[in-house]
Amino acid sequence: MSSHAYPAPAKLNLFLHVVGRRADGYHLLQSVFRLINRGDTVHLELRDDGRIVREGDLPGVSEDDDLAVRAARLLQAYAPAGAGVSIRLDKNLPLGGGLGGGSSDAATVLLALNRLWQVELPRKTLQELALRLGADVPVFVFGQTAFAEGVGEILHAVNVPPAWYVVLMPPVQVPTAAIFAAPELTRNTPPLKIAPFSAGMGRNDLQSVVVSRYPEVARHLEWLANFGEARMTGSGACVFASFGTEEAARGVLRRLPETMQGFVAQGLDRHPLYEYCD
Repeated sequence: MSSHAYPAPAKLNLFLHVVGRRADGYHLLQSVFRLINRGDTVHLELRDDGRIVREGDLPGVSEDDDLAVRAARLLQAYAPAGAGVSIRLDKNLPLGGGLGGGSSDAATVLLALNRLWQVELPRKTLQELALRLGADVPVFVFGQTAFAEGVGEILHAVNVPPAWYVVLMPPVQVPTAAIFAAPELTRNTPPLKIAPFSAGMGRNDLQSVVVSRYPEVARHLEWLANFGEARMTGSGACVFASFGTEEAARGVLRRLPETMQGFVAQGLDRHPLYEYCD
């Protein structure tokens, strides 16, 4: 049967505040999520034997722990009898980079199979399923630039100016759970009200913790700060700065030292698969 290829765009946290902590230990956050036009590619081939199969290896991630596989299994409960799929991922985003790669892969599987299997769940229901996979997955199903609250699942569409981003990828993997568990993490940033987002708004409360533990993240931030306001996305390790034009962003990237890796990406107002559900 024919194979279908679907984009799984990365995200940037334009800011990330930790505003509290629930009784169950989950942190309460506020953030603005911006999708960008760089990411992984998810290949799906439909099957009629009811099996969900991952093709190829993902280093360090077992098939049962793979969010893309888990997303397909979750949606399969709503699919016609015999619906199955083979999944292959082309990974362009680093693991542990704060760009949401695994979460985006899972959301793309939900969005694409919702159509391919003719499940046709509404977006709100898909977002509820997505939350069962992880706090970052719903925003990719939401599919728009979003002001996020709660653990990341309360989402409001916001407008942000067009922008190009220089994103640097320090050669380290930052474990999200360990950063959120750090005793020195600020957990009482005063909540913001939803307002028109402006560049430079807020900060990343996790950044100081990561910088103190990962010198490579600090080094990349310091270099990028020579050209604009540099900050970390998510729990790291990737860092970024915003520019008004592609030319300006590419001019910065051309000056990148050989000891660093990075890319230029444009901000997206909508997920490429946004129209796949209502």
